[in-house]
Amino acid sequence: MRENDNLNTRVLIIDDEEMVRDNIEEILVPKKATKNEQLSSAADLLFGEEEEDAESVISENRTFPDFIVDKAVNGKQGFEMVAAAVQENSPFAVIFLDMRMPGWDGLETAKRIRQVDTKAEIIIVTAYSDHSIDQIVAQAGKNVGYHVKPYNSEEILQIATKGVNDYNKLRNLEELIATTGRISLGENQLHSLLKNIFDQLARYIGTENAMMGTLKEDNSLDFLFKVGTIENELNEAALLGLINQARHNNDSILQEKNVVLAMLKDYPVFAVLEPNETLKTEKIYLIQLFIQNATQAIQNAHLQEELLKKEKLTAAGNALGMLMHDLRTPIKNIPQITAFLREDGANKDLLAMLDESSQQASDILDDFLDFVREKPIEIEAVPLKEVVENAIKLAHNRKKIEPIKLEVILDGKANLAGDPSKLKRLIMNIISNAVDVLFDLKVADPKISVKAEIKDNYACLRISDNGPGIPEDLLPVLFEPFTTKNKKDGTGLGLTIVKQYVEAHGGEINVHNNLGAIFEIKLPLFKN
Repeated sequence: MRENDNLNTRVLIIDDEEMVRDNIEEILVPKKATKNEQLSSAADLLFGEEEEDAESVISENRTFPDFIVDKAVNGKQGFEMVAAAVQENSPFAVIFLDMRMPGWDGLETAKRIRQVDTKAEIIIVTAYSDHSIDQIVAQAGKNVGYHVKPYNSEEILQIATKGVNDYNKLRNLEELIATTGRISLGENQLHSLLKNIFDQLARYIGTENAMMGTLKEDNSLDFLFKVGTIENELNEAALLGLINQARHNNDSILQEKNVVLAMLKDYPVFAVLEPNETLKTEKIYLIQLFIQNATQAIQNAHLQEELLKKEKLTAAGNALGMLMHDLRTPIKNIPQITAFLREDGANKDLLAMLDESSQQASDILDDFLDFVREKPIEIEAVPLKEVVENAIKLAHNRKKIEPIKLEVILDGKANLAGDPSKLKRLIMNIISNAVDVLFDLKVADPKISVKAEIKDNYACLRISDNGPGIPEDLLPVLFEPFTTKNKKDGTGLGLTIVKQYVEAHGGEINVHNNLGAIFEIKLPLFKN
């Protein structure tokens, strides 16, 4: 493995016996034979005076890292060398540690080392069982190995090689994870990057079933990304139970049987291990590092997306706002003009259509200006049945939707808390979009369904149609400004305004496809 010069191959041997220190060093860094020694060895082989040393064959034909070895005669000196190496940013990857030594024994030395270096692979090599492996792990951490004397060269080489490889794999993955907290990516690109890193993390900790999620306001769990089929291993109730247990105990990491939970704020990570398996310290550390940096990266991406959205809206809003402000006065003057025309005996039906059109134009202008200015919502009791019926009537006036079969199932007594005009228009907007799709694509037997049920002080509206559904590439960005596709007269702001109105009312809106598009809107009820 000489070709990889980037490996940290530093090894420290802490043992009070000089012979042991020198022997391990010779195994890891064999001295090259001089010409006289080579001739002597050749003569021994020719004349049969001495058999070839099997261990020398291992040393000469090895494919192991180029170890850099240092030695310490006792625990205190070893600790000081480890502390100095960390301070100089040149830490040891592997530490071979004797258990019985004068002064600090191996366990005490390991505990002291962990105060300054939590990452080195510590291998305790001893012929004595002064402490059980459970005691050692409990006091010195789980990333501690244990090897019983006597040993042979092959064992030491394999242990040191595995230790160096594990250490460097961990550092590489650690650096990759830490990078995520510093980079600036959009939410879609970041999701792909984090999913890739999460897959690598799952492989490293040895699990085939893992997930990272986020807790929503209603205490339900959303999966951000996953490995395997963890949802088949544990249902949502079990996962939420572990989260509540961790919060109650104020634990950032919790292992219950073979399930590990790590959590930061509202972002949990779950991993299902093999039966009776526990995670080593460095694997727990990696999980915690991942969730810390992933959470930071997700929040950064969200803030960046919001900033870009606001910049985009501000640029367009300032220009359009000025234009619409100027249009507002002449449009609102139209009803006065039609009143004068009625007095002169003009066609009343045509004047009624003109009044209706001007009112619709005025409402659109008012909505857009409120949207740009982020005008606060004025809360009052709004009958659910009435606001939905008014929204359907408004959509009907604009679209003439008689050919579409409408199914409306509502609670006639429920009152929403909000602004009746904005609630009416957000529902109308979704229905009008559905009408456009059904008409434009000539869907056979077109249908729109509006249903609502009351749950925990919220009205849950479900508006669906039997069209082709939202294009998959639009689903993640459907509520973002200026998102539109295949609409002749679409501005790409309708659903952005809908989402703003829903959130301004303290509600939520989601969309998915299932034999057509389905919008689910959650709005708070009015409290008397």
